[in-house]
Amino acid sequence: MQLGFFTMPIHPLDKDWRQTLAEDREAFLLADELGFSEAYVGEHVTDRAENITSCVAFIAWIAAATKQIKLGTGTVNMPNSHPASVAATLAMLDHMLDGRFIFGISPGGLLSDAEVFGNLEANRNEMFLEAINQILEIWTSEPPYNLKGKYWNLSTEKTLVKEIGQGYIPKPLQRPHPPIVVTAVAPFSKGVTEAAIRGWDPISANFLMPAWVKSHWPKYAEGCERGGRVADPANWRVAKSIFVADDAAKARAYATDPDGPYVYYYRSLFTKLKKNGRIELFKTHRDQPEDEVTLDMVVDKLVIFGTPDSVADQILAFQQEVGEFGTLLYAGKDWKDRELGRRSMILMAEKVLPLVNAAAPTRVAAVA
Repeated sequence: MQLGFFTMPIHPLDKDWRQTLAEDREAFLLADELGFSEAYVGEHVTDRAENITSCVAFIAWIAAATKQIKLGTGTVNMPNSHPASVAATLAMLDHMLDGRFIFGISPGGLLSDAEVFGNLEANRNEMFLEAINQILEIWTSEPPYNLKGKYWNLSTEKTLVKEIGQGYIPKPLQRPHPPIVVTAVAPFSKGVTEAAIRGWDPISANFLMPAWVKSHWPKYAEGCERGGRVADPANWRVAKSIFVADDAAKARAYATDPDGPYVYYYRSLFTKLKKNGRIELFKTHRDQPEDEVTLDMVVDKLVIFGTPDSVADQILAFQQEVGEFGTLLYAGKDWKDRELGRRSMILMAEKVLPLVNAAAPTRVAAVA
């Protein structure tokens, strides 16, 4: 198992924006130093708590300060940007990272973003597909471009001056394009199947109950089969909320504190999902009555915490429940206590991951 990092940070509304950005940057640089294989950052334009407004700008900010880690958009919300702008900007970003870029895409899930960009009532899945198709066409074709769609038309036919490079949209360093990943949120996601057919890989979100995480693998395997490729668990990424401490009591206190960053994170998501009619993501089974779905239950089911030994055991149990996956994405949270936040990541990389991987041969043999 490889260790990655994924953050759609949810910070206290009254916390200085400069401080939250600096702490998020520090978390990415620490992940790079600790040998995390990859790291993703989300974006939202209309959310005071999830206050990274551009994942591309954030990645560009930290690109030169990182050494080995692959950096990914988590995600570019495709309906909210012009495909030509996305194609050109990400091509440059891939060059800035010397090919260490991963392209995470989605239709976008924050309804206030959809409203502000004028697509709240639109078919955002349809917009998403048109946008990514146009981006990939740009990256694999030569000018003059003439792409016509329902939502966007792209052309440089009238203004192309080929000998001086005018009318050309740049291509990424990785050819034909950087690896593409999609974040899977819905149980039994059809989007995972469609993505796999096209050669893209899934990230299962950290706010899904294990039953729904488990449902993603068969859909991915189905898509791989239809796309004529082998479904390899190494290509499945699963995000998880984890807190590791040297002391068990300290771990429990920080992870379950009603005013702490983990409960705050899930309180925010719980409020949004309930208001948007998507509370089923927090159900342990589809027939579970909604009055049983409480914040305390969600935190209890979705946050792994404890000492390194305990956390390793819980991760192994989680993997036994949902199936084998290749990369565990440690889900970033606000650093209410900077030292505890840093220490958790250090223990995760230096203690927990080796314990998990040391147990893997034994687990595989036991299953066989």
